[in-house]
Amino acid sequence: MADTNKAEEKMKAKVKSKKSKGKKVDKQVEELTQQLEEARDKHLRLFAEFENFKKRNSRERLDLLKNAAQDTMSAILPILDDFDRAKKAAEDEKTEEQLSEGVLMVYNKLYSVLGNKGLKPMVSTGEVFDPEVHEAITEIPAPSEDLKGKVVDTVEKGYYLNDKIIRFAKVVVGK
Repeated sequence: MADTNKAEEKMKAKVKSKKSKGKKVDKQVEELTQQLEEARDKHLRLFAEFENFKKRNSRERLDLLKNAAQDTMSAILPILDDFDRAKKAAEDEKTEEQLSEGVLMVYNKLYSVLGNKGLKPMVSTGEVFDPEVHEAITEIPAPSEDLKGKVVDTVEKGYYLNDKIIRFAKVVVGK
C-alpha cells in the first residue's frame, strides 16, 4: 500500500506540475499574444505615418516645382511696373511721348510669357478692400457712396504666381 500511495502522490505531483506548467504556458501565450498585438499596432501606425510622409513629401515637391520661379518673378515685378507706368504715360493725351510699336510688342510678349508661367496680375480697383490680398497705403474720403470700403486706386499692382500671392497690391481705400 505504501507503494501505491507513493505512486498516487507521484501522479498527483505530476498532474500538479502539468497544471502549473499549463498555467505558465497559458500565461506565456497570453503575453506573447499581447506583444504581437502591440507590434501589429506599432506596425500599422508606422506604415500610416510613412504613407502620410510620402504624400506630404510629394505635395511639397509639386509645390516647390510650381513656385520655383518665385524669386525670379519677384525680381521682374519692378520692371513690369516700369513698363506699366511708361505705357500709361504714353497713353496720356497730354504728353507727346509715345511708345514705339516694338516696345509695345515686347511689353505684350513679356506679359504673355510670364502669364504662361503662372503669373497673374490682381484686379484691385473697385473691389472690396480685403486685407488678405491688399495692403492699404492710405484712406481717402470716398468720391461716391458706393466706393466706401472699396479700393479707389491701385498704387502698385499685386501679383499671383499659380494662385499664390507673391506681392500684395498697394491700394488707396475709400472711407
